[in-house]
Amino acid sequence: MTAETRDEMDGPETPAEEPSEPPSPIELTEAALEALLFVAEKPLTRREIGALAGADRATVDARLGDLEVSLRDRGIRLIVDGDRVELATAPDGGALVARYVGADAVRLSPASLETLAIVAYRQPVTKGAVERIRGVDSDYTMRTLLHRRFIVELGRSEAPGRPFLYGTGFEFLERFGLTSLDEMPPLDLDVAARLAEEGGEPITEPLFPAEDLGNGTSPERDNDG
Repeated sequence: MTAETRDEMDGPETPAEEPSEPPSPIELTEAALEALLFVAEKPLTRREIGALAGADRATVDARLGDLEVSLRDRGIRLIVDGDRVELATAPDGGALVARYVGADAVRLSPASLETLAIVAYRQPVTKGAVERIRGVDSDYTMRTLLHRRFIVELGRSEAPGRPFLYGTGFEFLERFGLTSLDEMPPLDLDVAARLAEEGGEPITEPLFPAEDLGNGTSPERDNDG
């Protein structure tokens, strides 16, 4: 078989595909960052923002800092939860916004508020630990808070059975007018001690007064057993 015959059988050579080049960088201005976070359907990480703009971490951090300062006196706030960021309405506009969207009809019961506070201050925490602190079954309450996205699954514990670990989500920060968990008020020493006692006596009185935790109670009853 001649070389020409082999070439005819093999057909024309297909050029190797060249690796696609990364998209060209886009200047990450404060306005561009605000627009991106405004249209995002979920919180974005700093890495995601950097990848989209082709910007380094220092640039992303600098623009986030600029945006946070610019929004302090406006109706929108920059919410930071670890490495994730998103935009949310300002607390002082909450009553008017709630009237428009009807959110004022969704109110948390004392049981939900207490469970949410325990998760907030003990996170990451398992449902079993929450139940030991409260002294009652909290399955229904935890599922309700998960459904409303006040708490989220953070992973699994290394304990036997590998139970889920829970922490607060962005809905928690927005509902209570916080821009980060660092703004949570410090616990009373007695309350902090009781939170640390997972196997102690069941709680027979509210661990966290409702007026200190949120905006009222609802007529619904959390079925905590």
